[in-house]
Amino acid sequence: MNLRFPRTLCIVFFASGAMFLASGAEAQDTSDTARGKEVYAGTCVACHGPTGKGTIPGTPDFNKANGVLSQDDDVLTDHIINGFRGRRSAMPMPAKGGNASLTDSDIDDVLAYLHETFDHE
Repeated sequence: MNLRFPRTLCIVFFASGAMFLASGAEAQDTSDTARGKEVYAGTCVACHGPTGKGTIPGTPDFNKANGVLSQDDDVLTDHIINGFRGRRSAMPMPAKGGNASLTDSDIDDVLAYLHETFDHE
């Protein structure tokens, strides 16, 4: 059996398939802000506070326009994974906020939560 499709129909199918493949190639943000809130409450809140303004001198204020959250997520992820000490910090942030059990997914989730909750000014 020899099937022939109109040229227009072939173009539509081809374009649809290309769009489908392209959409699958894009990075999907699967961060869970609700889980990020839990991670923040269990690991970060002691130093960064419930309002993100910091409880220890030199801890960055997450609400500040052009503040720490304006940095690229790769930089923020590195600071979370490896720890960080700012110029005005009274003490360094330990690697993974002192919680060695944090996973990459936990870190992605907490960053999504930080951006959604504090990065609004």
